[in-house]
Amino acid sequence: MARSSPKRTAIVEMAGSSGKRTTVIAVSRPERRCRPVPLEVRQAADLLERRWQLSIIYAALTGALRWGEFAEAVDGISPRMLSERLRDLEAAGLIERVVLPTSPPTVEYRLTEQGRRLGPLIEAMRAYAESA
Repeated sequence: MARSSPKRTAIVEMAGSSGKRTTVIAVSRPERRCRPVPLEVRQAADLLERRWQLSIIYAALTGALRWGEFAEAVDGISPRMLSERLRDLEAAGLIERVVLPTSPPTVEYRLTEQGRRLGPLIEAMRAYAESA
């Protein structure tokens, strides 16, 4: 909670250009203090504010597993960017890349527990956008 100091008031008498004395009451505003953004919040925002990240996580939350499903769900993303963003999310521990032993090998991208915890946040964002 921000602390504030009490308001200070000063009464000043001034002579105007016409020689009339004018009383001016000056009120100082209370001092405001805010806390800096915590490092953890900044780090999460840095990751999630990258273009396409939230869309990819949303696609994973709604059932996308394979690269082609992500490409279809995230309209407009280039193949190179999709691969890069999936690697970013994997490095951040939000998605795990699983190679299935099939012929040819099948790759799936699954949300980790940490990634699934973003579900309520993304749902709140969706609900906010819908109501705005």
